[in-house]
Amino acid sequence: MRTNDDGTTTIGVGLISVGWMGQLHSRAYANLRYAYPELRLRPRLVHAADPVAARAQEAVEVLGYERASADYREVLADPEVDVVSICSPNFLHAEIGIAAARAGKHFWIEKPAGRGEEETRAVAEAAAEAGVVTSIGFNYRHAPAVEQLRELVATGALGRITNVRGRMFADYSADPRGARSWRFVREHAGNGVLGDLMGHLVDLVHYTLGPIAEVTALTSTVYAERPEAQAGAGSHFALVEGGRMEPVENEDYAAMLVRLGGDAVAAGAVGTLEASRVAVGPRASYGIEVYGTEGSALWDFERLNELQLSGGLGAEHQGYARVMAHAGMGDFARFQPGAGTSMGYDDLKVIEAQKFVRAVLGRAARPSNINDALSAAQVTSAAERSAEARSWQACAPVSGTTAALRGV
Repeated sequence: MRTNDDGTTTIGVGLISVGWMGQLHSRAYANLRYAYPELRLRPRLVHAADPVAARAQEAVEVLGYERASADYREVLADPEVDVVSICSPNFLHAEIGIAAARAGKHFWIEKPAGRGEEETRAVAEAAAEAGVVTSIGFNYRHAPAVEQLRELVATGALGRITNVRGRMFADYSADPRGARSWRFVREHAGNGVLGDLMGHLVDLVHYTLGPIAEVTALTSTVYAERPEAQAGAGSHFALVEGGRMEPVENEDYAAMLVRLGGDAVAAGAVGTLEASRVAVGPRASYGIEVYGTEGSALWDFERLNELQLSGGLGAEHQGYARVMAHAGMGDFARFQPGAGTSMGYDDLKVIEAQKFVRAVLGRAARPSNINDALSAAQVTSAAERSAEARSWQACAPVSGTTAALRGV
C-alpha cells in the first residue's frame, strides 16, 4: 500500500479466477471510490490469474488489470499485490487461502472457504498464524433490510425471539439436463447444497440472531445422475442434450432443525432451515423469517429492497406492513437517494469490499471473516453427520466471529 501526495491510499489488488464472481469483485473494488469517497482509497488492479487464456486476457483488456498469469502463485508472489480476491472453484479455496495467508496477503474469499469444517479450520489457522485480514463472500448479510432486521432483534423491538424460519431455494439445477459440473462431484465441491446455499443461510442466522448450538438434519438427492459436461461448458447453468450420464455425488436438498445458543438475544430460540438447488418456481428465494413475542420480520432476496414487519399483539392494524429500504437502513444511502429506487446484488459486494478494505487499512470495520466461515462450516458439516446418523449434533462455539451480540 502507498500513501499518495494528495492523502489518498493506493492498494494493490490481485484476483484469482476471472469468472463471473471475479468480475464482480473487480467492479466492487473499482466502485469503492464512488460509494465511499471518505476512504480516500485508490484501488489498483495489479495482477489477475486464470488458467484459461481467454479469461486471463479479459482481465487485462476488459477489467483493467495491469498483467495476468495462468498460475495463481504468480499473483501471490507479486510484491505490488496487497490484497487478493479468491474466486476459484470450491476445491481450490483451502489450498489458495492457505497459500495467500503464508504469502502475507490479506484475502477476500468466496464461500465456502473449504470443503467442510476441517479444510475451513486449516484456512482459519493459517490466517491467524499469518495475522492477515480476511473477508468471506457472505453478501446477503449486507442488504440494508437485513441490517435493519439485525437491529430490530438486538434492540428488543421484536421482543424475545422464539423461532426462526429460513430458506435458500434456487432453481439453477432444477432441469435434469443440467450439466454435471464440479458442483456435483464430492472431490471438487465437498457437500452439495449444504455448502453452496445452506452456508449462506446459516450465516444469516448467525449474523442477525446468534450462533446455532445444535442441529438435526436430513438430505435428499433428487437427480441421481446428470449428463457429463461438455468441454468448455462446466457451469451448473449449462444444459446438455443426450450426454453420457454420470452420478451426482452430493445432496440437492437439505433441511435442518436448529437450536440457538450463545449469549445473544435469541439464545434458546429454535428454527427450521431449508435449502434446495432443484426447486421449481423460486428463482433465488433466499430469505429469513424471525418471530418474537412482540412482533416479527420477514426478508426475501427476491424482494431485496423490502422488509415485511409486523407489530405486536393489540396493534391497531395488526399484520404485516411492507417497509421499503431507505436511507436509515444499513448503507442504502451510499447507493440510492431514497426509498423506491432499488439497490442490486452488485451493490452488496461493494459493501462487502468496503468492509474488507477498511479492516485492511486498520480502520473500524466488521467484515465477515474466516471465523464466520468456520462457524458456518461447523454447522453444515454437523448437518451432514446428522443426516447420516439420524441424530442431533452439537456445534461448538467459534471465537472471533461477527455473530449477533447484545447490541449492534
